[in-house]
Amino acid sequence: MEFGNAAWGFRELPLEEQLKITRDMGLGILELGIANAPMDLPLLAGEKELETVKNLFQKYGVKLNYASTGNDFTTGDKKDVEKVKRVCDICENLGVEYLRIFSGFSPVEEVTGERWDNMIACLREVDAYARTKGVYLVIETHGGVKAFEDGVEHFMSTSSQPETLYRMLGELPETVKVNFDPANLWAVGIRHPEEVYEACKERVSMVHLKDFAPLPSGHVKPAACGEGQMDWKRILTALKDYEGAALFEYENPEDVKEGSVQCYEYIKGLERQMEE
Repeated sequence: MEFGNAAWGFRELPLEEQLKITRDMGLGILELGIANAPMDLPLLAGEKELETVKNLFQKYGVKLNYASTGNDFTTGDKKDVEKVKRVCDICENLGVEYLRIFSGFSPVEEVTGERWDNMIACLREVDAYARTKGVYLVIETHGGVKAFEDGVEHFMSTSSQPETLYRMLGELPETVKVNFDPANLWAVGIRHPEEVYEACKERVSMVHLKDFAPLPSGHVKPAACGEGQMDWKRILTALKDYEGAALFEYENPEDVKEGSVQCYEYIKGLERQMEE
């Protein structure tokens, strides 16, 4: 695995600060957020802004291969199709090869019939466009999320329920890839997320590493790797031959630097322990 940092936890930091943290951690990858959070590169970024981004990544010696955006193709509204296409244009300009997107966040039981067909049609359309730009789309294993005062609750969406994830991949070209996020799967009740990886590992081109800690209310809160109840040894064993990007996605913006370092140190320490 090649370690780096994901965009979401850094959503309140300027890009240069994100890059500085990544470099100081000794990591070589930063996922660039595009039009998904306030500090992201905007959808209407011009040539000057794009050149600034390229120069900053070069300055800090960090690869600009991965980006992410926000979209939902499960609502029945196709407005996000044009957004994702525009993000693909930006990726082509920047030399980004992998763009992380979503299938959507509607409860899985609601995405049937015409809504399912529309979601697949949207994914097919943006994939066909992305390939003309040299970009691979990467669907994150991500459920829907409800926010509460003490934490969050995740529920199954089309990409976090294994059966519908596999069905989706079967209906999409092999050029559409997967971002395997075991914590998101755990949060919707999948107690062996490594089995999902094993079932679709030929399509996995990104991995996110984070955790969720349980709360007395039954909700969960974002946490550093190792602070939840997942069996990380099982997950790392499944990933032992994975050679792609593995990005730390500590989700709390208020202490994202410390949390990202904690994630990195935990995973590296566990790897060393497993090698002994």
